[in-house]
Amino acid sequence: MLNLDQLAAFVSVVDLGSFTAAADRIGLTQPAISLQVKLLEKRLGVRLIERVGRRAQPSPAGIELLVYARRILDDCAMVEEAMMPFREGLVGRVRIGSGGTASIHLLPRAIAMAKKRMPDLEIIVRVANIDEILRDLEANALDLAVVALPATGRSLEIEAFHQDELLVVAPKGSMMPDGGPDVEFMKDKTLLLYEGGNTRRAINEWFEASGVRPEPAMEFGSVEAIKELVAAGLGWSILPDMALMRDKSDVLVTSPLKPKLVRQLGMVLRRDKHLTKGLREIMKSLRELQGSREHEV
Repeated sequence: MLNLDQLAAFVSVVDLGSFTAAADRIGLTQPAISLQVKLLEKRLGVRLIERVGRRAQPSPAGIELLVYARRILDDCAMVEEAMMPFREGLVGRVRIGSGGTASIHLLPRAIAMAKKRMPDLEIIVRVANIDEILRDLEANALDLAVVALPATGRSLEIEAFHQDELLVVAPKGSMMPDGGPDVEFMKDKTLLLYEGGNTRRAINEWFEASGVRPEPAMEFGSVEAIKELVAAGLGWSILPDMALMRDKSDVLVTSPLKPKLVRQLGMVLRRDKHLTKGLREIMKSLRELQGSREHEV
């Protein structure tokens, strides 16, 4: 492979007509510059510099090389210029994997906060189930996962950052018992539940702790679809509080469970992941969201 330092030394000698002047420009000694040119000549197998009197001039091969050498060095300068904003942390890209609820009700606020501090930050969000997300994370196809815990993987680092209570959701006008619905109250309801994942697993365990196996009438992959069906009077559900905070208050009734059921969201990334400025900003924003919510409560 051609050596960029050798090419730069060769071009400087040609431009200045002197090994000594080239050494002064580059900040090396004259013998060091001479060695760089000799090594380049050895690599290419041709003589590149000839002395005409006291002036160093390119040989016919050197004249031919000069066109390419200038182009290569110009391209390298453009590469360094293009990389400068990344080195200074002004731009970057973060690829996030998340479930449907967090991608709708949590990530947009965190992304908005991060982009206020880094306006040119590019953020890509992929919505999938937790198994797919963790697989892509371990393959380095994603930089960060925001998922309901637990999450496992020998190469993964996990930080629980957000607590989200699961609430009973019923059509407007439905009566809730004092203290919240318990398993005995819920077992005979027409249940519309989220399919699969850690959130569904937590709901199943809540029922099974009282010896009841939940048998939903319908299962869906979308929390938003469940909300619409509950609002239409087709059944009851158990959904994350974050999905219920801002809408449907006029058509839904919500209540904590008895006993309460809380899920934890976590930030998951590879242990060896380089924390770029953009990735740090996203993680910082997610932590701040939980902190601001705790302060409100």
